[in-house]
Amino acid sequence: MRIAVASGKGGTGKTTVAVNLALSLHDQEPVAFYDCDVEEPNAHIFLKPRIRERRSVQKLIPRVDSELCTHCGTCAKACQFGAIAVLGEAVLVYDELCHGCGLCAMACPAGAIREEPRELGVVESGAARGFPFVQGVLNVGQAMATPIIQDLKEGISPDQLAIIDAPPGTGCPTIAALKDADLALLVTEPTPFGLHDLKAAVGVARSLDVPIAVVINRDGIGDDAVERYCMEEDIPVLLEIPFDREIASLYAEGKAIADVTPSWRRRYRALFGQIKEMLS
Repeated sequence: MRIAVASGKGGTGKTTVAVNLALSLHDQEPVAFYDCDVEEPNAHIFLKPRIRERRSVQKLIPRVDSELCTHCGTCAKACQFGAIAVLGEAVLVYDELCHGCGLCAMACPAGAIREEPRELGVVESGAARGFPFVQGVLNVGQAMATPIIQDLKEGISPDQLAIIDAPPGTGCPTIAALKDADLALLVTEPTPFGLHDLKAAVGVARSLDVPIAVVINRDGIGDDAVERYCMEEDIPVLLEIPFDREIASLYAEGKAIADVTPSWRRRYRALFGQIKEMLS
């Protein structure tokens, strides 16, 4: 099973839910944790993994040989992302827009385009608390997170309960993390901002045909608009986490409540029971 823990906005407690779910289940299920929030991975703060392997994730960037180039513009016409422009006798390559698909090199009739690798980031793997831990880390200054997420997810075993900590928001990285998931567990908060971004996340999950369930974090700080929306949309709310000082204090210390409070470990196990029942 693949459970993608996601949210329409940052700061809702998505990583907290993913980490506590993994810690509550790892002695009962073959759990593996995948931190796909590659722009700012932080699950390691709570899980404290031992990293054993790092591999580079690269994309191929076109480079134009000015002596061979005829400035015909075929490469620019072929590129769907606007990463190449031909202006007179000048050929401009916008590395940040390039998706590394290689079409420009294939289309060039003069064979003037070669490709060279550029590192986007790394995928780090190891173990945390006795279960597999994998995280992606986007290099500073790079804008393309999706290839790292795709590379990271290739290692997911069908024999594992894969808990995927997805990037916040509704952009391409989130879509890459949610794709092929068995469930999108959307974490939100009972505020107008929380409801607005939950609706956006629901739209993304539904466009991917991924079943949805909701966790409401900081319950008690707002109103019941999120619950009413979920009821209207027939989306189950599987867990409500109160706005509680103890939980916030543990988070500030880098501790997971499932490690400290047995009752919360039982609640997260019950959450997983509801997920299994829902998907069955």
